[in-house]
Amino acid sequence: VARLCVCDLLVAQCDTNCCCDPDCSAEDFSLFTTCSIPVVIGDSQLCSQKAAVYSLDVEANPPERIFKLIDQVNPSIFCIHATNYEQALYLKSPEIPTAENFDELLDKFGGATFSAEPDSWNLDPDAQNPSEANETSRYEYGVPVQTEDAFLRLPSPVVSSWCSDANPAGFLVNQATKCIRSVSVEKCDSIQALSMLFYINSSILAVPKSSQMVNITVQSIAVQSVNGMRTFLSSGEALRLPMVLDGLCINAVLGVNYHITHTDTGEIIEAVAAFVLGAISREALSIEQSFEISFTQENTQPVPLSGNPGYVVGLPVRAGFQPQGYPFPAAFLSNKHGQLTILHSTSTQDCLAAQGARAPVLFGYNMISGCKLRITAAMKCQPLAQTLLDVLKGQSFPEYVASFGNSQAQDVFDWVPITQLHISEQMISHTLQSSCQIPVSLGIEVKWTKYGSLVNPQARIVNVTATITSTTLKQLPSGRERIIPITSSVVFTDISSPAEPSYKAWPTINIKLPFDFFYPFV
Repeated sequence: VARLCVCDLLVAQCDTNCCCDPDCSAEDFSLFTTCSIPVVIGDSQLCSQKAAVYSLDVEANPPERIFKLIDQVNPSIFCIHATNYEQALYLKSPEIPTAENFDELLDKFGGATFSAEPDSWNLDPDAQNPSEANETSRYEYGVPVQTEDAFLRLPSPVVSSWCSDANPAGFLVNQATKCIRSVSVEKCDSIQALSMLFYINSSILAVPKSSQMVNITVQSIAVQSVNGMRTFLSSGEALRLPMVLDGLCINAVLGVNYHITHTDTGEIIEAVAAFVLGAISREALSIEQSFEISFTQENTQPVPLSGNPGYVVGLPVRAGFQPQGYPFPAAFLSNKHGQLTILHSTSTQDCLAAQGARAPVLFGYNMISGCKLRITAAMKCQPLAQTLLDVLKGQSFPEYVASFGNSQAQDVFDWVPITQLHISEQMISHTLQSSCQIPVSLGIEVKWTKYGSLVNPQARIVNVTATITSTTLKQLPSGRERIIPITSSVVFTDISSPAEPSYKAWPTINIKLPFDFFYPFV
C-alpha cells in the first residue's frame, strides 16, 4: 500500500500536494499546502489491512512530510476476511496481436460480444436458469435478434473497414453500416456474403428461446448497373444468385435493408428485406456493402427521429399536440409533418401567395424568412389579420416540442410546452381614420442545454417561446396602398452552465497574461 498513489498523474514530475508521489523531493514537500490524498488503502471492504497515512508538519522549518503505515480495522460486520481468489487480484496482460495470431484473435474478440472462459462458465448450455423460468419471454431493447441458428447478422466494420459478419442486430436499435468486402470474380458464386440467401435463409425467433419462427421475406430487389443506375424488379421476380457472366460477377449483394415489425409486448411478427444487387468487374478486388435495419411497432406509423437521444444539428425540431379531451397530458399527437415549421420564403415575396408554404425548423440553425404584404384601402381588417396569422403560424401551430430527438409520444415529461406571447407596437400614420391591428412578425426562441456526460453531451431543448408582434395600421385613403414586410425568425440559445472543475484547491492569481501567452493554442 505504500507504493500506491492515485494522485501521481505526471510522469517523472512532482504533482502538487500529492504527498505519496515518489517523484517529489523534500524541497517539493516544503512548498505543499496540504495532502490531497491523506490516506491510501488497498480495498475498503477488507476487515483488516495496512493503510498509508500522509500529513504535513507545518511547524517544522522548512515544512516536512510525515508518513505512517498503520493497521486499519473495518468497523463493518460485512467485510472480507481474506482474499483467497488470487486471479482477481491481478490484471491479466492481454495477448499482443501479431501476424501469426491476428486471425485467431479476430475470430475470438471481433464480434459484438465474446466470452473470456466459455467452457467454464456454462457447462450445460441446455440447462434453464431458475430465475428465467418464470420470466415472460420477449425481446427487450438492445437484445440481439435471435434466429434458428444464431442471431440476425448486420455486417459492420470492426478493426478496420473490412466487413465482419459477427455483428448482431439489436432489438429496436436502428443501425446503418458500410464496410468493405474482399471479392474474387472467379469465386463470386461461392462467396456467401454476395448471395441473397445468406441474409434470408435463417428464420427469426418471434420471441427469444421459442420455437415460433418468422421468415424473412424479400420486399424488393433493385439491380444496379456498373455506372450506378438502379432498376427495380417486379415483385414476382425469383431470387437472383451471384454468377459469372462475360467476365462479370452479376447479382452480387451490394446492400441489404431489413425492416422488422413488432408488437408492443416485444414480439416480432414480420421481417422483410430489400436488396440492391450489382455487377462486379474482374479488376475489382473489393466492394463496398451497405446494411441497414429499422424497427416499427404494428399499427403505428414510423416517426423519423432527430437524434438518439439528443438532437443532431441540422435535423428537424419535432413537435406535436396534446389530444383533445384529456384533463392531463397523457400522450402527444404529431402534426402533419411532426415538425416545428416557419414561413417558407418564395421567389415572388407575396405573403398571400406564400400561404401554406412552410419550412422545417432545423436544430441549431438560426433562420429568418419573410414576405411582403401589399395593403389597399379595400382590404378588411379582421380577415387580413387572420390571413397573416395563418401565414406566420401555419394552419396548425403545435403546442409542444420534443425535448430530445428521440422523444416518444407516451413519454409525457419529454415534451416541452411552447410559450406564446403577443406584443403590440404602434405604427405612425398621418391619417386619422379607424385603425386595424395586424400581426407582422413571429419570433421563435429555442433554449437548449447540454445534457449528460461531458465526454458525450446530448442536446436537450428546455424552453420554446413563440412571440407574435402586431402593429396598428391606420385605415388608408381610397386609391392608396402600402407595402409592409412580414418576417419569421428562429434563434437557438445555448444556456448550458459551464462545467465546474472537480478540484478547487488551486490558488487564484490575479495577474494579466501577455496576449500571446498560450500561442499557438487558443
